[in-house]
Amino acid sequence: MNNGVIIFLSGLTGLALGIIVMIVISKAGLNKDQQKANLMLKEAESKADSMVKQAVLDGRTQAHELKIAAEKEIKERKQEVTDMENKLLRREDNLNFRDETLTSKEKQIDVKNAQLADKMAMLDKKDKELQAKIDVQVQELERVAAMTTAEAKEELFAITEKRMEKELVSYIKEKEEEAKATADEKARNIVALSIQRLSNDEAIERTVSVVALPSEEMKGRIIGREGRNIKAIEQATGVDLIIDDTPETITVSCFDPIRREVARLALEHLIKDGRIQPGRIEEVVNKIKREMDTNIMKTGEDTVFKLGIGKIDREIVKMIGRLKYRYSYGQNALQHSMEVAHLSGMMAAELGLNQQLAKRAGLLHDIGKAMDFEVEGSHIELGYKFCKKHGEKEVVLNAIQSHHGEVEPEFLISNLVIAADTLSAARPGARYESLQNYINRLEELEKITKSFDGVESSYAIQAGREVRVMAIPEKMDDIACHKLARDIKDKIEAELTYPGQIKVTVIRETRSCELAK
Repeated sequence: MNNGVIIFLSGLTGLALGIIVMIVISKAGLNKDQQKANLMLKEAESKADSMVKQAVLDGRTQAHELKIAAEKEIKERKQEVTDMENKLLRREDNLNFRDETLTSKEKQIDVKNAQLADKMAMLDKKDKELQAKIDVQVQELERVAAMTTAEAKEELFAITEKRMEKELVSYIKEKEEEAKATADEKARNIVALSIQRLSNDEAIERTVSVVALPSEEMKGRIIGREGRNIKAIEQATGVDLIIDDTPETITVSCFDPIRREVARLALEHLIKDGRIQPGRIEEVVNKIKREMDTNIMKTGEDTVFKLGIGKIDREIVKMIGRLKYRYSYGQNALQHSMEVAHLSGMMAAELGLNQQLAKRAGLLHDIGKAMDFEVEGSHIELGYKFCKKHGEKEVVLNAIQSHHGEVEPEFLISNLVIAADTLSAARPGARYESLQNYINRLEELEKITKSFDGVESSYAIQAGREVRVMAIPEKMDDIACHKLARDIKDKIEAELTYPGQIKVTVIRETRSCELAK
């Protein structure tokens, strides 16, 4: 019991001692941590004071720098403002000076305007005084001359007109003779050279096609039973077949040369073949039409190649080939166009112009004749529209329009085409015309010349290529005769249509007769 108590008390005492020791040790540790914390606090306070002091120092330094920069900027701004004020002051001074100068000049101008107004008033006054004196003098002159001012002007103009008319006519005559001395010679040389270089065999072809028959019996076969064959031929070709008493011949008549040629070739083929019946006729005609189209295109291509005029539209080439079957006064249109092309090209070469373009214009000048029997309109109008549609140049179009004088030629090549066309058409043997047309042209030529005052009589000679006018010597002097020739020439050009040119000769003859006894 006692031992247990002792042990319990010993344990309790040990526990109490342990607790006391632990409390003592714990307090000792707390004191140590407190000291360490106090030390750290002091160090922190020391660092904070240092940082505050450094921050204050840095702030003062930065504030000082900002103050210096601000003061510098304020100083610069003040300087700029001062400079601007000085500049504005100088400008204001300049404006004031200019204003004073302008004011001074305005005053000077006002003074001069006043002086000028005074002078103008003085001049007006003197002008009125002078006009009054002139009126008095004119009235005195009219009284002395017994003629008004208007009458004096008319008489003066009449005298001047009469005097100048003689001088002008003489001057014109002199210049014409001077120009002819050089221009005519050069033109003759160019034309002569071109004609010499152009050598064409020409034979006028008839425009009515005649088909030769091997015998009279063939006429009956062509007519057929109840006229079936001839009707079939006429219906298939669009022509009229004329069968008359002319032995072994049939005449093919049609305004369209292409259809006429198709009919001629078809008849020749049928006669040679011997089988003449409606079915065979239609077959042969269709075959001939196809061959004609091919031949027309080939003719056009060969013509373009021979002339060397460059690339040309195929539709135009076709129309060129069709010209082979078109005639004008018996002259083949294609042959005529080729002649004009050659002549135009040679004359262009002599003058240093575009030879290829001149040939092209010459070839196409009558292209409208390939269609004027199918489409309404003149060959000039049709040719112009056709070539314009297919992109021909303005030179070619103008040559087409102007080659008969309906439009003024605008290019030198157009004038060459006119000359070449005249040479080809007017050449002896190239064309023919009816006797009545020839007589009518001569009568019209003489009628025009006799319509002028001072003409006694007139005679058309050399197949109408020259007209001689006999002037009345009592009414016409030499200068008036020259003027009369020009007036007749102008009227002939305006009213007559003729190939080539017509020479007008005015003759004034004075005879003095005395009888010796």
